[in-house]
Parts: sequence; C-alpha cells; structure tokens
Amino acid sequence: MNTFATTTEQAKKPSSSDENKPGFRTKTISMRLTPGELAEVESAAQRAGKQPSEWLRETSLTAARERPSDPIELLLAEVWAVRHTLLSLFHAGAQATAEGKPLLPESVLKIRESADRKKLEQARRMLADFFGQRTEGGHQER
Repeated sequence: MNTFATTTEQAKKPSSSDENKPGFRTKTISMRLTPGELAEVESAAQRAGKQPSEWLRETSLTAARERPSDPIELLLAEVWAVRHTLLSLFHAGAQATAEGKPLLPESVLKIRESADRKKLEQARRMLADFFGQRTEGGHQER
C-alpha cells in the first residue's frame, strides 16, 4: 500500500475515543440516484438552507423515527376529538347563554382546533393507560 492510501485509510478510521463521543458519526450509507433525482435532492436541500448530506440525514431520520399510526389509535383519536368538541361546545354555549351573549363562530373554530391539536396525544395516552393496567396474565388490575 502506498503512503497516500495508508494516510487515507488512517484518516477514515475513527479512533476509539472518537467513537465514544456523543453524536460522532462513523457509519456511511450510500445510494445511487438518477441525475434528475440528484437535482431534486439538491434543490430541496438548498430550499431548506442545508447541505444535501445534512438534509438527507435529517429527512431520513425523521422518517425512520416517525411512528406509524395504528388504525385503532386513529379511530380513538377521532372519537376523543368528537367527545372533546361536544363537551366544549356545550360548556361554551352554556357560558355564553349565562352571560347573555351569543356563541361566536370564532369560538367554535378554536374548540375544533384545540381538539385536532390534542387528539392523537390523548388517544396514545388513553391506550397506554389501558394497556398499562393489564397484568402479565392479560387481566385488568383492579
């Protein structure tokens, strides 16, 4: 092996102290792209103000870490949102009536937006609580 190749190999190989550093990247994934695909990636990275490698890393890690939703979870989220919306509308309507004021359309939109913001988190919490109450035998604890 010539000197250049040896130096290059030594430069590529991380030291054991480097591997212990938090966030130190030692692995590489490569892929083949068509010229058009490469142009798309470079354009997206440029729009995000990032280098293509940084943009690809963030995009792929976001996709890898994203938890696909269970259909039951989505259904429970919508049921929770309907329940939250109805109860909030009843409360807001009663409060507006007690104050002698009409329930404004903006209030209804705010209630809907609040339900949409919270529904998936609430459904996940409800499922975690439900499954957390089960014992190893599969029966619910009381």
